[in-house]
Amino acid sequence: MTVQPVRLFGDPVLRARADEVTTFDRELRQLVADLTDTMRASGGVGMAAPQIGVGLRVFVYDTGELAGHLVNPVFEVLGDQEQTGPEGCLSIPGLRYEVTRALRVRARGVDMDGAAVEFEAEGLPARCVQHETDHLDGVLYLDWLDPAARKEAMRAVRESGWFTTGQTVMSAADVSSARSEATGRGR
Repeated sequence: MTVQPVRLFGDPVLRARADEVTTFDRELRQLVADLTDTMRASGGVGMAAPQIGVGLRVFVYDTGELAGHLVNPVFEVLGDQEQTGPEGCLSIPGLRYEVTRALRVRARGVDMDGAAVEFEAEGLPARCVQHETDHLDGVLYLDWLDPAARKEAMRAVRESGWFTTGQTVMSAADVSSARSEATGRGR
């Protein structure tokens, strides 16, 4: 198990649709372990494979209420209730903005051994499933912001130290530090 560098906004892998997993082997188990270690070292509640430069449909999560991983995930919205709350991203360190998402979802996929996984999630776990699945489709949480908030977010990204130096990779420890230092930034 190895903590991997985190890919940052601007890296093309974050905007590409990840490929379906077709081989369930030692390499996939290693990917899940690396994602888990990197997520924890970065201080996140979820992480998708593209965030460490791997274009496969895999994500891990640990919201405190729910922990695990999903391979080839899909979700369906349950009901019409929404939640609006602060959301951040390990690939856009130090920024958080209000994002509206479905309150409840049903997630489906398989685990690293190919066994079926299905669960319902509400609140933060539901937000996490939606956010991480978006990553696998090349979508970032900034894409969900209204135009004014997105403009503000893009300005903040352009002014960030990592973006102005052209950095597209950051250590998990530096991501965690950036997240801690930026408490309260954004809307």
